[in-house]
Amino acid sequence: MNLKLNLACSWSGGKDSCYAFMQAQQNATPKVLVNMMNENGIISRSHGLPIELLKQQADALGLPIIAIPASWKDYETIFVGNVRKIRLTYHVNAMVFGDIDLQAHRDWEEMVCEKSGIKAILPLWQRDRKEVLLEMLAGGMQAMIVSCNLVMGEEFLGKMLDVNLVPELEARGVDVCGENGEFHTIVLNCAAFNKPVKLPKYSKTRHEDYWFIQWE
Repeated sequence: MNLKLNLACSWSGGKDSCYAFMQAQQNATPKVLVNMMNENGIISRSHGLPIELLKQQADALGLPIIAIPASWKDYETIFVGNVRKIRLTYHVNAMVFGDIDLQAHRDWEEMVCEKSGIKAILPLWQRDRKEVLLEMLAGGMQAMIVSCNLVMGEEFLGKMLDVNLVPELEARGVDVCGENGEFHTIVLNCAAFNKPVKLPKYSKTRHEDYWFIQWE
């Protein structure tokens, strides 16, 4: 008999982690979202999202979210230590990740999950990137670009990711899924949400080689 999967979800707030969650929940039970914050615990490390927006998403999914502050120096140690606690508290035996084809990411995720006593699940693994994006959009996912590299530039911040934007990204040589880190998104609504996310006012700011939404 197959072991029932109870899931923690590595939750960035963006489209890939959300879609991986949606795929995984078809055959398993999600219990908790897990987000890694920067060391001061104010915004998420990868997408620059404030905890208030992440909590809105969690509430829309009807799940708790654990926000974990960490620096890059102690990231792995803190991640493993917290996932071990989450495993016991929420009785999870697997964790969902949204990576599509970056092997180094998968290797790290499988390694830290093994250390934490759970299994790593990657529902989008080895899928065609553009196919995955178009599938998300066809399913009604609404996602907005919240950070991007200099190749894309400031004008892409705040744009909704839709089929009309795909050729613009391709024309700039940008992967349409942003799998190489060209851009990040926030999911505002999708089939799994029971209500949309409400955004606060924002401005735009540049930090080194990236543009970011600056939330008020």
